[in-house]
Amino acid sequence: MKQKKLIDQLGISHSFETSPKRIISLVPSQTELLYDLGLEASIVGITKFCVHPYHFKSTKKIVGGTKKVHFEKIRLLQPDIIICNKEENTQEIVEELRKICPVWVTNIITIEDNFQMITDFGQLFNCRTEAQKWNDKLAFALSDFKYFIKDIPVKKVAYFIWKNPFMVAGSDNFINELLKLNHFQNIYDTKGRYPEIELKKMRLEGDPDLVFLSSEPYPFKEEDAFEIGRHTHHAKTVFVDGEMFSWYGSRLLKAFDYFKKMHQKL
Repeated sequence: MKQKKLIDQLGISHSFETSPKRIISLVPSQTELLYDLGLEASIVGITKFCVHPYHFKSTKKIVGGTKKVHFEKIRLLQPDIIICNKEENTQEIVEELRKICPVWVTNIITIEDNFQMITDFGQLFNCRTEAQKWNDKLAFALSDFKYFIKDIPVKKVAYFIWKNPFMVAGSDNFINELLKLNHFQNIYDTKGRYPEIELKKMRLEGDPDLVFLSSEPYPFKEEDAFEIGRHTHHAKTVFVDGEMFSWYGSRLLKAFDYFKKMHQKL
């Protein structure tokens, strides 16, 4: 076979003699996507946060988290490729991993980027048909969702991801893209990617109609909802599934159904 030359989402060029057969995935949503593309047998290592599919935690080698990895465990698995993400994994980790084998880095801000990642994986792992099927399903679900949402009025929202300090989703990230798609105007989308905020300034900074408390990475409780809610005029506080708002890949298909049900309850 002639060499495959492919460019990842950081613009880095890779060439492979053959399709990589031993894959380590250091991003939970991308682990799920690789599984959905039929690559279960090729996946040799994952993170402790790779919770879908459920059985992987007993059948695959855990090599650490997304921010801290066990380089020696990774080396011993003799991977052909390691799949990372610009936001999930640090540059230092990626540079260290490059000493072991090629590292493919995705960068997902928009839904377009998500389609591109799936296409890239199809070429990289020689599963173009599966990749095309997923992109077709996602494209259909996206246009269906846009039709569903078109007459739903825009509401102002604050999307909380952390406490002590309080942090929210800002702009230039996948969460904000999905908020916009859902006709939610993020009151913090001028403050950087994941800004720290002061609760007492929330009314001045946009006074949201809705406050979303994400299920990950921080497990918010009822008392957090009460504390945050007191700093708005009359916002409704809603616990939301963080996977649906922040996981890219094949998870997006489930997210569209989740969003429809959520709008019907709001």
